[in-house]
This record gives sequence, structure tokens and C-alpha cells, in this order.
Amino acid sequence: MAVIDELVVGNTDLHGDDLAHARRLVTSWRLLADLCFTDLLMLAPVAGEEAHRFVVVGQVRPTTGQTLYPADMIGTVVDEVERPLLSRTWRIGEIVEGDATVLGAKERIRVQCIPVRREDRMIAIVTRETAATLGRRLGELERVYLEVFERLSRMVADGTFPFGRDELAPAESPAVGDGSIVLDADAKIRFASPNAVSSLHRMGIHAYTTGLHLAELGFEDAAVHTAMRARAPVTEEMERGEISLLIRAIPLLEGHQAAGALVLIRDVTEVRRRDRMLMSKDATIREIHHRVKNNLQTIAALLRLQGRRLRSAEAQQAIEESERRIRSIAIVHETLSRDASDVVPFDDIVRPLVRVVEETVSTPEDSLHFEVDGSAGSLPGEIATPLAVVLNELMQNAVDHAFPSDGQRPRDGRVQVRLRRAPDELSVDVVDNGVGLAPSFSLESSKGLGLSIVQALVTGELAGTIEMRDGESGTWVHVTIPIAAPRVGLQAGSPTG
Repeated sequence: MAVIDELVVGNTDLHGDDLAHARRLVTSWRLLADLCFTDLLMLAPVAGEEAHRFVVVGQVRPTTGQTLYPADMIGTVVDEVERPLLSRTWRIGEIVEGDATVLGAKERIRVQCIPVRREDRMIAIVTRETAATLGRRLGELERVYLEVFERLSRMVADGTFPFGRDELAPAESPAVGDGSIVLDADAKIRFASPNAVSSLHRMGIHAYTTGLHLAELGFEDAAVHTAMRARAPVTEEMERGEISLLIRAIPLLEGHQAAGALVLIRDVTEVRRRDRMLMSKDATIREIHHRVKNNLQTIAALLRLQGRRLRSAEAQQAIEESERRIRSIAIVHETLSRDASDVVPFDDIVRPLVRVVEETVSTPEDSLHFEVDGSAGSLPGEIATPLAVVLNELMQNAVDHAFPSDGQRPRDGRVQVRLRRAPDELSVDVVDNGVGLAPSFSLESSKGLGLSIVQALVTGELAGTIEMRDGESGTWVHVTIPIAAPRVGLQAGSPTG
């Protein structure tokens, strides 16, 4: 559980590098909790009270044992009357152990207070909260784990743990319960947990013997030697046949010298198998989109060839419009072919669409200017495809109807596409400075194919609304599409951007 910065800054003197050191400890201390089978709390003195009161700024529960604190204790203030061990540890700067009670309860427990140092300065205290035992005899695994915990706790008190860098996120790192091997100062095996032995067996290593180097068993130990030389954790992945193991070597220091190592082993065979399957599926999906895009471009080229052979101007115009619609859909599939995700940045689609229309209507003597303002963010492919067709139709409609029909377009003719993304909706405006709408125009009674397609897609497939009216100097088309709730044609739970 991460240190709450607001709590620390507002109530303690922790700041700067000291706070960063405390954060690193809280990020990596689940290892300690699992090794000692019990809860750990981090407490810092309340600012200005000379260590008479402490506030809990971090908490971790073990995955290898039961917790004493099912409730969140962060923010709890503890005074020296309730926990005199804290004040004593802060005064003498050494590890102190004694009896106490559970915070907020009367149950007697055993508490070990470990000073947290950075550069010879105490910055906090970690407490190990252990339930009272009835004299049960510990097994070998428990004894070894507790011994390793004691070594690491001394490193915390010396300021050598946590390490200055930690290259692997805790969620990916092997845990104590995955499998642990303890090595001595000569990097020879002193103890291997049953889960570690099982992992070695899966790699074909069956001759587990204490007192041997890992390499003598056929196990690659370069990570161990690197960690001990560098006095810092090293993580590597080892593959043998179909088996994949994630290895994390953690040096155990005495002073500033490596006096052993803890090697954590996690079998990631199934995870890597799934990763390879997902990569294969991702590549297949991208290839499908790529082929669909190629097929659409082929169809558009065939239509273009067909249109050149027609003598009817009306037929040629219909072919050209169909070609543009197909090209707009192809642009979406081209974007999807670059990423296996079904969510695409729609801004990468808008500008190619604008270029398609701009290239169609522009000549050296006469051109229209297109502008794109704002951003639509990322949208699912199920929305991006029909929206691309809608936008293509609206821009083409502006070109065909907003300016004089005699072919003499004004040189200052402009069409602007405005995109506005809100948490629950997307608005698309297409604004021109043309002649505006005819007095008798009605969107509902319009019989043009382009506007019919737009209405069908916006109100049907996208469950949105469309409005057309005269703007300040031309025509203003406003389309609103909900993006939070499931739409017609989408299953509940599908990504909606």
C-alpha cells in the first residue's frame, strides 16, 4: 500500500529524498511481510512533537499468513503511552523488540521496531506486528524465512534496503511464495523452498543438493553473480524448452558487502504462452484490417476505371461518390491495421479524410480551404467507421451545395471541421462560409442520398442527433454522438472510447 503523500507532507517532516526512500520501501516491502508471515506498519513522527506521537504512513499485509489488521490503519496516530517501543527506537536508533497491544484493540502481540535510515539519518520506523504464539515449533522453511527477514531488516536499519533502484514493477516480480532459494556468501545453495524445487524439476533439474552452486545443477546463475557484485537486485527470464522462469536475485548485505543472496523464482510458462497467443492474434487482426483496406482500395480503383468509361455525367457522379465513401472506410481499416486494438485515435482518420475531399475538389486555378479544429480522442472501430462515412458525406455536401453552382467558387471558400470531446459525448461540427441553406430546406424532407446516409448512420447506428441550420456566414451542421452508454449494434460492455 503506497505512502499517502498528502498525509506525510501535512503531518510529518518527511520530504524530498527522505520521502522518496520511504516510497521505495513501501513499494518493495511485501517481500519482508511474506518472509516474516505477518503485518508491517511504517510510522513517522508527527512534525513538531519530538517523537511523542507517530502517524501510520504505510501498511502491508502478508500473503503467507493471517493479518492482524483487516482494516486500513494508514492515518492512525499512535502516542508514546500506547507504544513506548516507538519512542525508545527513535531515541536509540536501534532495532527494539517487546510486547504491546494491537492498535485499537487489547490483544497482546509481539512488536519489533526497525529504524528506517537514509544516509545515517532516521526517517521512519517499521514495526513487525506478530500474534502471540503458543510455543509451536517452527519448521525449516519458517526458520530460514525469518532469518532472511532479520537480515533484510538489519539492511533497512543500515539504510541499504530498499536499494537505490528497482527495475521491476512489484506486480511482475516473483514473490516469496512462488519459490525461494537462499544462497550463502559463496553463492552456494543453503536452502530451497518446495515450490522452488518444483520449478527446478519442471526445467529438468532433479539433483537438488545443498552446498552446490546453481550452475553445478545446470541452472544459469549469471543473475546471482551480477546481483552480488553490483549489490543490487537483478531480474532475468530463463527459458528451457517450453518452460519459462522469471528469476530475481536479491543480494543480502552485511555493511556494504554481499554476504549471500535470496533468489525468487516464478514459473511464467503459462503467462508467456498466453502472451504468444495474444501476439499471434494481434498480428492476425492487424493483417485482416490490412487486407480489408487493400480490398476496399481495389474496389475503389475498379469503380474509378468504370467511371471513366461512362458517358452519363449523372452516372459518373454516382461512381465518384461511391468511390469516396469506400475510400473513407478504407482509411479507418488502414488505421486499425497499425494496432491490434479496436480503439483508434480518430484524429488520425479525420485529416486523411479531409485530404481526400480536398484533393477531389481542388484545382490549380480554384481551391477550397479545409481546417480541422479540436480533437475527437480515441474511438472504437464500430463508431469510427460510420463516423468517418458521416464526416466524408458532410464535407462533400458542403463542397457541392455551399458554394455557387456555376463552378466559380470564391477563392476565400472555407470548410471547417470542429471536434469536441466530452466525458459522455462527442460533437462534430462542419461549418462553411458558402451561400447557406435554401429558405425551404428541411433536413427531414431532404431526399439527397448523401444526407439520407448521414441521417441513417447518425440516428440509427450511432444513436446520435444531427442538426442543420444557417450559420453566421454559411451553413452549420451539428452532430452529437453519445460515447458513454452502449449503442445500437454494440453489445453491453464493449469499449466506448
